[in-house]
Amino acid sequence: MAFKPEKEITSAELATRIKRGEPVNVLDVREPLEWAEGHIPGAKHIPLGQLPERHAELDPQEELIVVCRSGGRSSLACELLGERGYNVVNLLGGMMTWQDEVE
Repeated sequence: MAFKPEKEITSAELATRIKRGEPVNVLDVREPLEWAEGHIPGAKHIPLGQLPERHAELDPQEELIVVCRSGGRSSLACELLGERGYNVVNLLGGMMTWQDEVE
């Protein structure tokens, strides 16, 4: 049976959690140029193409909120990581829906 990422979060929900000071682990899977244009503060950057080699840099015990530009690549990343036992949540709409601060 294929992994199906059911867990999703909206940009507003994520922004609220960050503002409350909740510990969140955000993984940005966009390309370096996109990352440089602005990303969620505190996010970790691993481009989707590098994820198969670099997933060991992530903690499978922690909830990981995965973001890309619009939600497509992050959905693929969630599938890839979920199949390896990671606790993943897809950011709906990606950075296109992000209204809060960026670094």
